Order: sequence, then C-alpha cells, then structure tokens
Amino acid sequence: MKTIGLLGGMSWESTVNYYKAINTGVKNALGGLHSAKICLYSVDFDEIEKLQHQNQWEQTGEILAKAAKRVEAGGADCLLICTNTMHKVAAQIGAEIAIPILHIADATAYALQQQGITRVGLLGTRFTMEQDFYKARLRDKFGIEVLIPNQTERDLVHNVIYNELCLGQVNESSRNAYLEIVESLNQQGAQGVILGCTEIAMLIKQSDTQVPLFDTTEIHANYAVEFALNAK
Repeated sequence: MKTIGLLGGMSWESTVNYYKAINTGVKNALGGLHSAKICLYSVDFDEIEKLQHQNQWEQTGEILAKAAKRVEAGGADCLLICTNTMHKVAAQIGAEIAIPILHIADATAYALQQQGITRVGLLGTRFTMEQDFYKARLRDKFGIEVLIPNQTERDLVHNVIYNELCLGQVNESSRNAYLEIVESLNQQGAQGVILGCTEIAMLIKQSDTQVPLFDTTEIHANYAVEFALNAK
C-alpha cells in the first residue's frame, strides 16, 4: 500500500471528512483491521483565507509548497490538496515536489465521464466558480462544459462557505438556498452539479435532490485510495 499525502486544514472541517473517507475506502477494499497509510500536514487556514481575499495567490502557493515538501519528506507517495480552490496554485506546489499531485478536477472529470455527463453545474468559492483554473481544466482536458450560478447566487454560495461551513455551521436556510441554485442550474441544462468546495457536502447531499451531485471530497478520496492500492 502506498502512503497518501494530505495537505489539509482548508478548512479542517473538510479535512476530517477526507481522513474518514480514505480510511473507510481502504477498509472496504482490504477488510479486517486495515486502514490507510496517511501523512497529513494541516495549515492554519486563517492565514490562507486572508491571502485569498487579498488576491495574494503566489504567497499562498509558497506556504503550501513548503507544507507539501514536509508531506513528501514524511514519506508520502502522492499529494492531495484537500481543497478545490487551492488547486489554483497546484502547478506552483508541484514544481517544488517530486511526488505526483492527484488533481481534484481530474478525479471529478473521470467520475463525470463514468456517468456520461458532458454539461455540468459548478458550486464552489467565488474563486473556483469565476476563475478558469478549474473550469478550463474540465473543458480543455475532458471536453466538459461548465455552468455557474449568476452573480447573486455566486455571492451567496461563497459567503455560506466561508461564514458558515468553514466554521462548522450548517443552516437549514442555506441548504434550501443551495438546493434552489442546484435546481436552477439543472433547468439551464446541467446534467449534474459539482460540489466544488470540499465543505459543501456538509450542507447538501444526494438525498436532498434528484439532480445528480458530485461530491469532490468523496471523489478525491476514492481516487487516492485507488492510487494507494495500485488499482489505477
């Protein structure tokens, strides 16, 4: 079994779910008392969040690259950046380490392809929804068209992530608002919706809607388990 490197803490609320999902995946695959070999480095998200909103992306990349090198030094065979948004600096991080980064957008694209989905909605932070580092990868590498909510909806999605979910708060009113946005994207032609922030699955689940949802935390974790067990 290979050792999975996790670059977490963004937020720690979702990193907990990564840890649980990866260990559950290994246990289900191997049975008995098996668990995953994991090397985890968790950053202080307050520092990262401030730099995000100041548009200081290179500085965030420097912090995460330094952390990634510590994960590699700890014996990891791959690296998962446990957040969609910070894949914006994945190339900067990857340039500093020798182990492969298992990209969250690639893992998600493979899951979409398995379901025959070519047009998908995307929920996430404002950075993930509005900038091209995520959408363009799905489009250019996999031929998947991406729809995003309107400006007012994007603001709501973003604010709920940072002001509620990253603080461990799950509010019914926010769940209902998210589900309305999911339905709107579906009516615009989205065959499914990517939960493109690792905290969103804390708020809405597949049982809440008939629109297919793609939980990037679960997908990314499963992708790592396949890598660790040489299933790829």
